[in-house]
Amino acid sequence: MKQGIIVLMNGTSSSGKTSISIELINQKEILFHHLSIDDFVKDFFNNKFSDIEPTREVDEQVIAQIMFDPLISMYYSTIKLFSEMGLNVIVDTVIENDKWFNECLDLFFDQPTLFIGVICSKEELIRREQTRGDRKIGLAASQFSKVYCIDEYDLEVNTEEMNPIECGDKILSFIKSNKEYSVFKKLSKRNVSVS
Repeated sequence: MKQGIIVLMNGTSSSGKTSISIELINQKEILFHHLSIDDFVKDFFNNKFSDIEPTREVDEQVIAQIMFDPLISMYYSTIKLFSEMGLNVIVDTVIENDKWFNECLDLFFDQPTLFIGVICSKEELIRREQTRGDRKIGLAASQFSKVYCIDEYDLEVNTEEMNPIECGDKILSFIKSNKEYSVFKKLSKRNVSVS
């Protein structure tokens, strides 16, 4: 049995990854499973800690330092497990630091990983955030330079120029073309700065 394809979409919050994922899931040619970092984190906290009330407020940065890196590791390991089980998986994530980037390289290097940049201008991201109403305003702008410093992809889709259906069709056409997913094997690890 061959490994499942990992469709690894990297883009900021509100760039359109989830909308594209929905289109890929709804098409009938290739079966995909969708693993979104947003859903993964929400499910973890809602299932494990939904009835716990803190007795004091904890800064979001402290929570992120304690919980987020281990959750990201578990998320990436789950993706690799899906691929090893022969399941095709759409990965809807934000690779916003070098540590997470390096972990992706370590885990997905030997997997069939189609690395996709989901591109959108900062101005449009801000507009989408304000329209959505379910995101912290400024989140996408704060991620912008960190996410888009990665400039090598197997494929890029610009969500200002194409709608989710067109982006999904472009990704599906690339997969069906049997072109090699080579970029992930060429990328180098980054130096992780200690803060």
